[in-house]
Amino acid sequence: MNTSVFLAVLFSALLHASWNAVIRAGNDRFQGMFLLTVSQGVMGVAMAAFVPLPKGEVWLWLLASGALHSGYKMFLAAAYKHGDLSRVYPIARGVAPMIVVVAGFFLLSDVLDGKEYAGIGLIGVGVILMAQGAFSNGEARVLIPFALGSALCTAGYSILDGLGARIAGNATQFTAWLFIFDAIVFSGVTIATSGLTRLKASRKSWFLGSFAGALSLATYWIAIWAMTVAPIALVAALRETSVLFAVLIGVFWMKERADLGKLVAALVIVSGIVLIRI
Repeated sequence: MNTSVFLAVLFSALLHASWNAVIRAGNDRFQGMFLLTVSQGVMGVAMAAFVPLPKGEVWLWLLASGALHSGYKMFLAAAYKHGDLSRVYPIARGVAPMIVVVAGFFLLSDVLDGKEYAGIGLIGVGVILMAQGAFSNGEARVLIPFALGSALCTAGYSILDGLGARIAGNATQFTAWLFIFDAIVFSGVTIATSGLTRLKASRKSWFLGSFAGALSLATYWIAIWAMTVAPIALVAALRETSVLFAVLIGVFWMKERADLGKLVAALVIVSGIVLIRI
């Protein structure tokens, strides 16, 4: 991975942690995620107008990925309902690269060395420490399965998007239609379960949702582009440096509890991610 791709993925990680902070700061996380997704869909339509239509099997990759992106956001919104950004985010993001690397052994052409396996082990230890903190500090334990469900979806769409974008040969095209399908699936499920009430939001809520949507679309366009020019497993792992950004945002901006266990766990996760990359 060359320097420009490396720095671009790090910037993507910062944007990813930032849009999660915007959603976590809202009073209604499901509505925030819904507004984010709708705004992304509109942006996706605008992007799609400037690129050719996908061809052949690319549509299947897009449909599958759109469903996983929607599942990821549903799990994430549920987790944020029960836990802090600086607790939920490291679990949700820290597990994903482990799954990608293990699945990649069978599905991708990436070759791992001992250093990368050691990094996976560090990530696993950090995730266990982070989850253990939710128990020992009396936090809502239900956040853990929701955060892990989000991680599983993240791992799935990371592999699908990397391979799908390579087949499409156009990162902008794939990103645009991915978010169109994501918006259709997520908004459809939300309206079916909650009615049209989620659309009844204040101007401020729509602004924040659209702002978070723009950050999310930008971060994922960078990631998809990076996966077309660098190994998918490395991009997926490097993006999880967003764990550290999320903990810093949660502690210093959102004034969440900065207990030592939480910070140590986050640093262990990030250390594993760095070890995979270097």
